[in-house]
Amino acid sequence: MNNIQDEFISTVSHELRTPLTSIRGFSQTLLSSWDKLDEESKKRFVSIIEEQSNRLINLVENILAVSRINADKPILKEVDVNAVIEKVLPLISQKYKKHRLVTQFETKIPTVRLDEDKFQQIITNLLDNACKYSEEESSVTIKTLFSDCENVKIVIKDEGVGIKFEDLEKIFDKFVRLETHLTSKAQGNGLGLYITKNLVEIMGGKISVTSELNKGTEFTLEFPFFNEEEALKCFHQC
Repeated sequence: MNNIQDEFISTVSHELRTPLTSIRGFSQTLLSSWDKLDEESKKRFVSIIEEQSNRLINLVENILAVSRINADKPILKEVDVNAVIEKVLPLISQKYKKHRLVTQFETKIPTVRLDEDKFQQIITNLLDNACKYSEEESSVTIKTLFSDCENVKIVIKDEGVGIKFEDLEKIFDKFVRLETHLTSKAQGNGLGLYITKNLVEIMGGKISVTSELNKGTEFTLEFPFFNEEEALKCFHQC
């Protein structure tokens, strides 16, 4: 446990140091050379400071989320997954205006017992990743189904860069961020999928991933039915 804690602190320190160094460096340049810089350089330096500040905020929020995973017990209630996903879609559409979000919802899907806030965080993380690591104008599809008559499934599929087979086991670990040609443009700290997997599991669900390089990645969430009567109806439909 001490080794794990030391490793975590060391990694966090490294992740914090990089944006802090950029912020300090460009701030010092602005302060010492303000009169010598043209307006375009000033705007560019301020933009970098803002970008790195946002990176720090995101990192701190994710570290706090990691620390709360086991401390905050989920507040479970009967949830319509389609309705919750519909709440998340406008936020993603606004952030990634050039991506196409495609929905394929099972209309008579059974309810699931979930913490709605945590489920929203899961869907937001997965959709954000799908858009972040795929090219503009590409499609991201999210669908819901209950074809196996045991679980409600949520599938999120992109047309992005994909993940190497040998890297699939790593992506849910802390601070793992795979290098692609989009990595330099996409901000991240390698905690999103770690948080997502833990949130899924504390609510009794499962998450799995399949991927093919340069063709895309597909994440599948599975949660058991909440209502036994509904589950029985679905079983007869199957």
